[in-house]
Amino acid sequence: QVHLVGLGGDSVQAGGSLRLSCVVSGVTYSRYCMGWFRQALGREREVVATIDSDDYGTYADSVKGRFTISKDNDKNTLILQMNNLKPEDTGMYYCAADDALEVYDCYAGSWSPLGGWGQGTQVTVSS
Repeated sequence: QVHLVGLGGDSVQAGGSLRLSCVVSGVTYSRYCMGWFRQALGREREVVATIDSDDYGTYADSVKGRFTISKDNDKNTLILQMNNLKPEDTGMYYCAADDALEVYDCYAGSWSPLGGWGQGTQVTVSS
């Protein structure tokens, strides 16, 4: 059974940094598309960053140059390093894995996460 738990959300001031982690169990996640998504209050969920089986990361324009997605394969953990945070980064952050997407479709494809979206971790950035 696939299980993903996102951790590391907190309340910070603009310009600060946070490191989100997602412990993955029940799947050899290094072979799949992995991603971070976020949902602000009253808005639809949006993709933040994805990383494919070749460890190639792709980012939303709004976070390029500030966020970095990576994997720690030894710990089966997906990581999102977020620097220079802005109030518009506020939202519930979800990690996800999808085994049906091709590498070229990892970022823009239609995600059906293994095990669902999970509980998420809240990030709040104040100005």
